[in-house]
Amino acid sequence: MIVHFILSGETLESISEEINLENPKYLKEFHNAHCAKEDIIHDKLIPRKKLLIPDHKTIKEYNSRNDAPFKDSKLNPELPFKPENFSKIFSVINKEIEETEFEQKSNVLLYTVSLKWIGKEENFHIFQLFKNNFSDQQGSMMSDLASECIRSLNPIVIKTDEKGGVINVSLKEETIYNFKDNKERLADLFPDQYAKIYLDEFELAVLDKNMFDRRMREDIFIKTYFADLRNGFKNGKSLIKQTIGEENIPIEVVQKVMDKQYIDEIVLEQNNQPKNGIDFNGKYVVNMKTGLVKELEIKHIISQYGVKNTTFLTIQELS
Repeated sequence: MIVHFILSGETLESISEEINLENPKYLKEFHNAHCAKEDIIHDKLIPRKKLLIPDHKTIKEYNSRNDAPFKDSKLNPELPFKPENFSKIFSVINKEIEETEFEQKSNVLLYTVSLKWIGKEENFHIFQLFKNNFSDQQGSMMSDLASECIRSLNPIVIKTDEKGGVINVSLKEETIYNFKDNKERLADLFPDQYAKIYLDEFELAVLDKNMFDRRMREDIFIKTYFADLRNGFKNGKSLIKQTIGEENIPIEVVQKVMDKQYIDEIVLEQNNQPKNGIDFNGKYVVNMKTGLVKELEIKHIISQYGVKNTTFLTIQELS
């Protein structure tokens, strides 16, 4: 056995994970069976006290019992993806706060998204996405222009694999064909030199299919609604890769089942290990029959160079 001096913040669970002991109850059981009477663990671990840790052979024997809580099948679900005939409207609220030592700025963007399953091609699912009903706290000319530009692209076509992962985001051919007319209409609505610059850059992204695909994959609705929720679970968790912020910083989050007493809907929680000024927390409500998201809440914080950026995203099914 090994003698370990308990550090502040350590738990039976955290220490068990470090020593690859699957069921933390055996760490407490082993310690209490071998320690002095005054060192018996009754509830929580006490910092600076001794903890007796089993050797590798004993840990292997404990693990062979295969009775760790995270082995429960309800905590390791196989989430389906069956979007056939799916057609829903969602409300989206995206709140962003920028804080420095001297000031705080915030903005709230509200809009609706209509998402409809169109069909299946080989092993791919095809969706059409419409964005409408934009409302921006700032109410600036440029935000109005951005909203009009997005509306002019409806519908956006999304192709996913059989697990709901995005393969490609594109526009209908008639949208691309009619873009020149749409651009002229928008230029008439927004006769401003900065609007012209924005529209020229917008045109480049629309007419370049690869650029459009790359940019739209980072759209906050698309990348969160079509996140890799259906990655396989192992030992009560699955790993998901995501990007956050305007710079699309890559992160890896751990996904777990919040409550195993689910029937029709399952609630999933997502967290990263906060580091480098990045903190991510998410919650998804998913239909167990279809695997489609009913609602989600995400909060992430990026603290860099004296600036703290906090994003709150809520997506909720309306009908």
